[in-house]
Amino acid sequence: MAAIPGLLRSSVAQAAAPSSEGPSADEVLRRLLEGNQRFVKGEATGPRRTPEDFRPLAAGQRPGAIILGCADSRVPPELIFDQGVGDLFIVRVAGNVVSPSGAALVKGSIEYGVAELGTPLVMVLGHSDCGAIKAAIKHMDDHDALPGAIAELVNRLRPAVAKAKGMSGDRLDNTIRANVSLSVSVLRTLRPVVAPAVAGGRARVVGAVYDLRSGGVALTT
Repeated sequence: MAAIPGLLRSSVAQAAAPSSEGPSADEVLRRLLEGNQRFVKGEATGPRRTPEDFRPLAAGQRPGAIILGCADSRVPPELIFDQGVGDLFIVRVAGNVVSPSGAALVKGSIEYGVAELGTPLVMVLGHSDCGAIKAAIKHMDDHDALPGAIAELVNRLRPAVAKAKGMSGDRLDNTIRANVSLSVSVLRTLRPVVAPAVAGGRARVVGAVYDLRSGGVALTT
């Protein structure tokens, strides 16, 4: 393995060490779930979304949570968690997937949030009726070819489809949860940044699924 440059080595060490600055991962998670409950009840406050709220952040950011979410237009994290500017560091990709061998930019973005921004909570956020996972199931069943980079995306979702195969209950729902679980497992063991941060109590990785009909978010891991 290549040596880690000095600046990155310093960031990795900082990410692995517990920090007393800012809210803990548990506190951030509590705030997110409370915000989601406001959203579900139609009582969202829509905090910090004016130009005046953006200006103080021009010099830097310290978001409380990294959200790995789906690119689906119906799942905007700031809205469903009732959060404002500067609260969330959001990485979005169809199928909210991260795999051991692919999507280096996704993993790198999450590592940046943990190591450089000191963000304590990472959430993998799946959602009901996910079109990317529907497509993965269909094309795996049909054994057909896919154009462009869509084939690569479906390949990243294959392990979740395989894991859910044979489970009782709804196949799509099972695959959505399996996909979240697999991504959480990848991130919890992702070196050289996230795994040491989790082991050192500096970061926490959780999984959740958003229900498009109710608006509610339920933790899965």
